[in-house]
Amino acid sequence: MAQARANGITLEYETFGNRQSPPLLLIMGLGGQLVLWPEDFCRALADAGYYVLRFDNRDVGLSTKFDSARRPRLIRAALAARLGFKVDAPYTLEDMAADTVGLLDALELPRAHVAGASMGGMIAQIVAAKYPRRVDSLTLIMSSSGNPRLPAPRLELQLRLVSKPPADDRETLIRYSMQTWRLIGSPRYPPDETTLRAKVERSYDRSSYRAGLARQTLAIMASGSRVPLLGRIEAPTLVIHGADDPLVPVAAGHELASRIPGARLHVIPGMGHDLPPALLPTFTDLIVQHAGEAEHANRSRNDH
Repeated sequence: MAQARANGITLEYETFGNRQSPPLLLIMGLGGQLVLWPEDFCRALADAGYYVLRFDNRDVGLSTKFDSARRPRLIRAALAARLGFKVDAPYTLEDMAADTVGLLDALELPRAHVAGASMGGMIAQIVAAKYPRRVDSLTLIMSSSGNPRLPAPRLELQLRLVSKPPADDRETLIRYSMQTWRLIGSPRYPPDETTLRAKVERSYDRSSYRAGLARQTLAIMASGSRVPLLGRIEAPTLVIHGADDPLVPVAAGHELASRIPGARLHVIPGMGHDLPPALLPTFTDLIVQHAGEAEHANRSRNDH
């Protein structure tokens, strides 16, 4: 792994594949470190002919932490956002989009295929809308426009996102995170306990930093709806969403596909709000096909 200076901060990143291949940038979701993009998935994309990048967003993993920022009061912020009031935050999703573009700059990559999961998809929407010349294709996985009219997750999940674990020792936090994954995961593809625990332990032992998770949650609340931006997206767009997503209901995927010009929607039955191992070949095939079609269209335009 390596680090780069981007947008005034340091981002930890890792690459797979040939530097001369078309770049494919992966943006992870809320509180997620780069290791949540499974290594087998990254290698499969690289084997398909892409230069794959995964990175830690600001405030998680091994990237810059915003320790000097005041710890957010999430319940108060959630109420303010629900009532339409302004939410103050140390940074927003637009700042995180600028980080993403800054990483491309630091690595001297003029353009890339961009795929984002959940909050990563929200960041990717902003990148595609505000930096259109940097995005060859866009893939949005289990993401949302932030439209307040969309169906909300179950109250149990809403409270889980703004509540604290009962204690802060390693075992309690690992068990708490495992239970969260069970609540939001794919009902048709439930993880076995050994695999789930290994995933959670890897993230915890690499970097456990709940303050960053809270501030990223605040950034989502402060950023509001991206509906006005979606019509500006020019990149060919693929929306992938689980039919059984309890955290970001599938209506959000339908809305993204309807508001982004020319976007295509692929709904996966039995998928929740995770990247189950059994579906990784499906995700790989969908992204590779989508990126390949975008490259073919770009070549055709350039030829004429």
